[in-house]
Amino acid sequence: MKGNFYSEVYAVVKRIPKGKVTTYGEIARALGNVRKSRAVGYALHVNPLPGIIPCHRVVNRYGEVSGAFAFGGPEEQRAKLEAEGIVFGADGRIDLKNFIWFPEFVDNSL
Repeated sequence: MKGNFYSEVYAVVKRIPKGKVTTYGEIARALGNVRKSRAVGYALHVNPLPGIIPCHRVVNRYGEVSGAFAFGGPEEQRAKLEAEGIVFGADGRIDLKNFIWFPEFVDNSL
């Protein structure tokens, strides 16, 4: 079960376009359970293919980068996003109105 969920998370994250971000909650919503945003974070923490699965494009609901060591640390995550054209405000947050990507709902019941 966990492995399948993680695979689904990675499939969504692979589709985030360069220059866009999404949130843990949006990924959970797309996978059919908004309450699993924390589980999305755990999946990203153990990303098996960091160069292929762009987990650095996932931020929290406030547009903030991960405060943990994930993605190489907050400075590394921010640098990767800025290199893709993401702009941070003076408060260190991304304006989600301009940069968010909404994944479509994935129907896993088929």
